[in-house]
Amino acid sequence: MTHITVHAPAGPVVGRRTGPVQRFLGIPYAQPPTGVRRFAAPVRRGRFPEPFDASRHGPTSQRVPLFPTTTVPEPSVPGDDILNLSVVAPAPVDGQAAPCPVLVWIHGGGFLAGSPASPWYDGRSFARGGVVCVTVGYRLGVDGFAPLDDVPTNLGLRDILLALDWVQENIAAFGGDPGRVTLAGQSAGGAAVLALLSSPAASSLFQRAVSLSGGLFDGDGYAARHFVGRLGERLGVPPTRAGFGDRTVQRLQGAVLALRDELGADILPLGPIIGDDILPVSVADGLAGHGHDVPLLLGATGDEFDCGAAPENPHPSPYRPAELVAARAAGTRVTDTLFRAACPRVAGARRDADAGTWLYSFEWPSPVLGGAAHCVDLPFFFDLLDAPGGAEALGPYPPVELAAAMHADLSGFVHGREPDWARATGGPGDPAREYGRSGAALVADTSGVFDPVVRTEPSVRAVSGVVEAC
Repeated sequence: MTHITVHAPAGPVVGRRTGPVQRFLGIPYAQPPTGVRRFAAPVRRGRFPEPFDASRHGPTSQRVPLFPTTTVPEPSVPGDDILNLSVVAPAPVDGQAAPCPVLVWIHGGGFLAGSPASPWYDGRSFARGGVVCVTVGYRLGVDGFAPLDDVPTNLGLRDILLALDWVQENIAAFGGDPGRVTLAGQSAGGAAVLALLSSPAASSLFQRAVSLSGGLFDGDGYAARHFVGRLGERLGVPPTRAGFGDRTVQRLQGAVLALRDELGADILPLGPIIGDDILPVSVADGLAGHGHDVPLLLGATGDEFDCGAAPENPHPSPYRPAELVAARAAGTRVTDTLFRAACPRVAGARRDADAGTWLYSFEWPSPVLGGAAHCVDLPFFFDLLDAPGGAEALGPYPPVELAAAMHADLSGFVHGREPDWARATGGPGDPAREYGRSGAALVADTSGVFDPVVRTEPSVRAVSGVVEAC
């Protein structure tokens, strides 16, 4: 491992090089959102007067994990400089002719938790394939998405927009091409991708988009305001900027998760709010009018939150294994209503987009989790089956060929290649690429996978083992 210094417009940044990959971790792109900057729009970070040590992950917005045990390893890193990003890039080689395309990754966690420092998001496989990978931290929970009087809405999305601005200004110094940026994310991160694709505020900040398990989770703020009111009662403070500002981020996050569990609240009590300059209309309506020059790849796992009934699953499926097949056929599972139904809906909203929309479905059933669960596609997309926590979620022998194929498809998309299966338009029988379905080839093109029709193969199987929630 050797030190390497990049001289960017943001200032000198000192990272580490290991073989063909170089890492620059925890680079602040905005001022810490503390004091008067808490509950305010993000403020651009000034130029570093001295070389910035980017040898370790920066502080995370997450202070309290979404669940005691999560599928994705999600470390919480203390500190105030939570608006930071990390760059994993190919090491420069003699005679390199052109800058590399860029993948900007937005982590999931229900807009309440999650960590950009997860080893599942390390971009080394992308870097080896000639892609610069950027992972972004943004504000979460009350600090990022609570609708409060005298506070800008969608602060978490505003953070991501400022990070994309940073990429435009600085990524060339790391070998990236600011004109070839793909915005990608999973779960809440995938929903953020769709939200920003629909937003006039994000025009020209990215040229391609990928949404993994990202539903349409925007709202008018009514339910969120009710939740925030109950939260204030729980904490003994008014649900205002001053009231919540008197509580630490850690205490707020813990109270949000406790109230969510107590109320049996929706999976996303806080999230993007429509009606401001970022999301003037709903995401679905915005997608009908914006981002039509941006190619989009999106999909979902086969079972998301409806896997087999393993004994330690904190969120067991309400269906018995035999019932899950019929429920999937009818499209009535949480998996279908929250995630899979969004795929044809988004494709339909973009049916007139010249750039095109492509669907995929991840169907490989983890022998640990009892199905194609939420989050288990991530090590395949990143081609990181050996990452910490992988065996606990995927078992000891996940198919390396599937990871290679999925990663190649995603990397090719980031490089600007059009997927080699047909475009989707949101109608019945839409084409899609399936990954890892039992009884089929590891990679198979099909149609109608998102239609609520009876399938010939069971989509889940009941197994014993530990089930963790993402």
